[in-house]
Amino acid sequence: MPQFRRKKASKSFPVKVCTLDAELEFNLEWRATGRDLFDLVCRTIGLRETWFFGLQFEDTKHFISWLKLDKRVQDQCVSQMPGTPFMLLCKLYPEDVAEELIQEVTQHLLFLQVKQAILSMDIYCPPEASVLLASYAVQAKYGDYDESAYKPGMLASEDLLPQRVIDQYQMTPEMWEDRIKIWYADHKGMSRDEAEMEYLKIAQDLDMYGVNYFAIKNKKETELYLGVTALGLNIYEKDNKLTPKTTFPWSEIKHISFDDKKFVIKFVEKTTNNFIFFSPKGMNKLILDLCIGNHDLYMRRRKPDTMEVQQMKAQAKEEKQRRQIERNKLAREKQLREAAERERQAMEQRLRQYQEEIRLANDALRRSEETAELLAEKGRVAEEEASLLAQKAADAERENARLRLSAIKTEEEKVHLERKTREAEYLTARLVEESEKRAAEAERLKAELVAARMAEKQAKEKLLNFLSRTSTGSLPPVSKPSRKFEELETKMTEKQSSEKLISYLNDTYNGSWDLGPPSSTVPSSLFPSTCSLPAELGGEVLQNGTATVTEPELNSYQLVPDDSDPHIHRLSLEIEKERYGIKYSIRFVE
Repeated sequence: MPQFRRKKASKSFPVKVCTLDAELEFNLEWRATGRDLFDLVCRTIGLRETWFFGLQFEDTKHFISWLKLDKRVQDQCVSQMPGTPFMLLCKLYPEDVAEELIQEVTQHLLFLQVKQAILSMDIYCPPEASVLLASYAVQAKYGDYDESAYKPGMLASEDLLPQRVIDQYQMTPEMWEDRIKIWYADHKGMSRDEAEMEYLKIAQDLDMYGVNYFAIKNKKETELYLGVTALGLNIYEKDNKLTPKTTFPWSEIKHISFDDKKFVIKFVEKTTNNFIFFSPKGMNKLILDLCIGNHDLYMRRRKPDTMEVQQMKAQAKEEKQRRQIERNKLAREKQLREAAERERQAMEQRLRQYQEEIRLANDALRRSEETAELLAEKGRVAEEEASLLAQKAADAERENARLRLSAIKTEEEKVHLERKTREAEYLTARLVEESEKRAAEAERLKAELVAARMAEKQAKEKLLNFLSRTSTGSLPPVSKPSRKFEELETKMTEKQSSEKLISYLNDTYNGSWDLGPPSSTVPSSLFPSTCSLPAELGGEVLQNGTATVTEPELNSYQLVPDDSDPHIHRLSLEIEKERYGIKYSIRFVE
């Protein structure tokens, strides 16, 4: 059977240590003790007030334990849980934080632990105190309140109040933020360590501050709570952790011991009976360890400070003075910066004001230039209008002169027209008079025409009688007028001017005769050798028995000049035509 070699253990192992604001990792030697790890952590974070703190962990039995400094780390039930971190916490609370806490890091770690205990409701805090503590926590985290940099809702997302307080009042996160902001604004000028110290001063007055509670039973099996504090031991009823039922100061306690689950407290006064209670077996060592630590620290406070503590206090005092000087310097610089900032803002304001004034001046100048240009344009327009008006005035003057000349001409024309009118009236009167004369002449001619027609009729009758008588005489027989002669007679009847001629021939000739045009000839057997018409009929005596009819002269019968009224002229011509006829000839045709 082969031999199995045991694997050689590693010389170091990893350890994780967490604080409330940091996380540290170390490699420890296998034989390192709790003191080695604790000192390593304290050196790393610069913690010198080590008596208040310890390394807490959860053992294999799930009990909360504190790392023992005189034993090896691997021997304290942590070897099987290498990933389990240690927590650096305050194990023993100071009686007076303002007097006992020396280092700022100590104060800061205690502040974070107490704040977490209040928010997790391990320490009861009234609502009013919770708001005030929240304002100090905000001051420690954000510094002075700056209204310009503050954003609404900035505090609403922060964990500042216990949930019990929030549930107790029907208030919105914004309302809580306003309450906290009022207190926060009052802390202006307070540094971080000062704000944390003020926080701890208020927190140490709370009933549950610095108390480690353990569930116990008395001899009567009554369930109680044992509270281990910096001043002694307190006994609480199960339903009341605020007000202790019994208190045992460290100065009255002589001896504390336990045997399995039984815990015995002996007092200095022999007349006082021992106090016996029973606790879980796993908690006895923890209770005893806390009692020893708090009692030793209690006795230590009442003794003169050691050289180390005196040096720490001197250094802390110097450090505080130095920080105070730095804070004062920073405050002065801040004031100077604020003054410079205010001056800069004032200068920027003045600069903006000057820029605004320059802009307004430029605008005014631009408007003035625009106004000047507009006025110049208006001036040019006015000059153009003036020249136009002058031109219009000249045109009007010329028009007035023309109108005056026109008026003069109109007056002359008026006089001329009046003269023409009078002449026209006179001519009209003459024309009317002449027209009346012509009308009378026309009536006379009409009467003569009627008489001529009557004479024509009589001549026809005489001619017929004459023809009927001569049909049996010595003259050659005259045949009856043919159809052509009848047509000619009809045409002659239509012509008024022929009536006088026929009447004259009937009266002059009683035998056969022939009347033809001036250029025609008839046999001499039908007419006498000579035949003439009276001068009023426009006739002449022609040779060879030829009678000629000439056109009467019309010059003596013209009523008006050639440029007179055409109607009157036409009337005159009609009268002349009716009276004399126009160049005609009569011819008998067999």
